[in-house]
Amino acid sequence: MAQYEHLVSFFLRSGLAVGFLYAALSSFLDPNAWVGFLPIEVRAVISGQALLALFSLYEIALSLWLLSGRAVRNAARASIATMTLIIIFNLPSLDIVFRDLVILAAAAALLAHSSKRA
Repeated sequence: MAQYEHLVSFFLRSGLAVGFLYAALSSFLDPNAWVGFLPIEVRAVISGQALLALFSLYEIALSLWLLSGRAVRNAARASIATMTLIIIFNLPSLDIVFRDLVILAAAAALLAHSSKRA
């Protein structure tokens, strides 16, 4: 089984990257469908469109980081933090963001896997 260890990391990293990349690109194409997921308290301080664009750029950067395979534990930690905050700020919409729990679990699995290899 040890010969497949690198594949586990690759599939976890790729799956997470695709999730973040899809959300980022989709929010650029249809920002009105995504801006409602941003915390209203933050949108009171900064334009929702501007914040959404910044967050999308962050998600693209995180996707590229995950795909690079560098500092995987830190990328996994950033993924966990991102998904945790998304879930917390959108608890009233849990029927929509429940899938984010799966992404959070994949990020946790990547952290556990990369910690095991370190």
